[in-house]
Amino acid sequence: MRRLNPKKLLLSKWTAVTPLRKEKHFIVSSAVRPDDDKLPVERFVLEAVHSGNSQIIHWRELLNEEQWIQGWK
Repeated sequence: MRRLNPKKLLLSKWTAVTPLRKEKHFIVSSAVRPDDDKLPVERFVLEAVHSGNSQIIHWRELLNEEQWIQGWK
């Protein structure tokens, strides 16, 4: 299992194992801050490089090696 540090995810690059709508390469473009500043950041905006579409995901979803590969392949 891959290890990730959510504090270092910003601007990291990811490849979808099974691309949808020609969206294969993604970049973590920003963090979604919780309402309470004492809580850790758990959600990030993942933006498709090809289309610019974005989605909010929990950082732990990137641990799923059946869906995501770290870096652009």
